[in-house]
Amino acid sequence: MFHEQQHAEGPEMDEDQQAITECQMGNTESYRFLVEKYKLRAYQLALLYTGNRDDALDLSQEAFCRAFRSIKSFKTGKNFYTWLYEIVKNICINHHHRRSRSQPLSADGAQEVAEDQLLAVLRPDEIFEEHEMRELLWTALNRLKTQDREIILLKEFNDLSYEQISLLLEIPIGSVMSRLYYARQRLAKLLGREYE
Repeated sequence: MFHEQQHAEGPEMDEDQQAITECQMGNTESYRFLVEKYKLRAYQLALLYTGNRDDALDLSQEAFCRAFRSIKSFKTGKNFYTWLYEIVKNICINHHHRRSRSQPLSADGAQEVAEDQLLAVLRPDEIFEEHEMRELLWTALNRLKTQDREIILLKEFNDLSYEQISLLLEIPIGSVMSRLYYARQRLAKLLGREYE
């Protein structure tokens, strides 16, 4: 069984690669390890793109099914979550385009902590009525360009490091930092606040 095997160096990458290799060789049981490890992150990512819990659950599960069907084409040495992230993102974008009526991102209970953190960054010395501010935040997020919204979602809501975002978006860390700074600045402007 996969779970009984461990590697000493680079544990996360080694474990992922071992599971993928075993899966490519026909051991579908090893794919469960990857699903268990990344299902919450995939769900949260889908939730950030859809703003709907049911859609997020369905789409994140669909992403794992697609990844499984394509696992044999996965290249050795590539980061599994980076690959899965692209699949989740594409599925969510396609889902959005398929809907007859566009439903914007909306506040959800699972996002409240991240919302509070983001609002604290954008207005540290001011106190706003909570519900009203959340509505303003999501309205503003929906008005941002996709690139700006994406990097804010990855950093503030998915709690990824600059390094992880750099890997996912395939841009230098410096670009991540500057893109995030200007995205926050544009978001603050939409909220009618100053951001420094």
